[in-house]
Amino acid sequence: MQIPNNNDPHSRQAADKMCCGQPVAPGSEQEACLTAMQGVARAGVARNVAASAAEDFDPMHANPIVQSRNFSLYYGKKAGVQDVTFDIYPKTVTAIIGPSGCGKSTFLRSINRMNDLIPGVSTEGEIVFSGQEIHDRRINLVNLRTRVGMVFQRPNPFPKSIFDNIAYGPRLQGVRNRTELEELVHNSLERAALWDEVKDNLSKSALALSGGQQQRLCIARTLATGPEVLLMDEPCSALDPVATSKIEELIVTLKKDFTIVIVTHNMQQASRVSDMTAFFCLGELIEYDRTSIIFTNPNRKETEDYITGRFG
Repeated sequence: MQIPNNNDPHSRQAADKMCCGQPVAPGSEQEACLTAMQGVARAGVARNVAASAAEDFDPMHANPIVQSRNFSLYYGKKAGVQDVTFDIYPKTVTAIIGPSGCGKSTFLRSINRMNDLIPGVSTEGEIVFSGQEIHDRRINLVNLRTRVGMVFQRPNPFPKSIFDNIAYGPRLQGVRNRTELEELVHNSLERAALWDEVKDNLSKSALALSGGQQQRLCIARTLATGPEVLLMDEPCSALDPVATSKIEELIVTLKKDFTIVIVTHNMQQASRVSDMTAFFCLGELIEYDRTSIIFTNPNRKETEDYITGRFG
């Protein structure tokens, strides 16, 4: 991939007049649209940065909980991601952004080895979780996927009652005491901001819930097993704006106790909820930094072009 020289004012000026490979005329509606999109993204970042500043929070002062070191994954001979190196910090929200097919979900699923379920997958490099390389032969995959939970793009409740959905994981872990299960269900639904909506209907089928409620149920089901990290693969893509807003509020609340990694195509969502942002393109990590920097003063021209809608 050829990298434009951002320090060359003539190169930068020429690039700024391009959109999807076509020149953008100064003063045109297209230029105004690009400027407006950048303004919206920066406004979202400003709100997020103000909240972080109020908490005097700097995620990069902590020791990383997940470390990717020159990690590559291949589907047969085809690379899904290549030579990815960056750290994910505890009790933060890290957003992974980029165009379709750039390796976002591939990398996300690599953190708890969900890609192992795909025939022909091979890896190089390392992903270290809590000091342990996850591809070590001694790793217990059930334990790894318990500690690193996954929430998928579309809600996937089991065809069981609300109670049994949440209790499913703890029962597999050996919890049999009814009182203990009830407490786990209560706490998990409460943390997922769903308890008040379903507390009188726990025997109701989870399939009868709305799409937004089903997604929060799936988050509660993941929380019930006691994870340290939550992986979220476009958790709001199938939801309406109201349900999306509730999930975003939930993410901000949950990061006080959990590390969250979220894949999203929504730039405004990334700017609203994340502390750190990684931009992927063509299977490579192009840039990784604080969200405030990625959205207001990125180091790479490709990053700026993507977040302002010039491609992708």
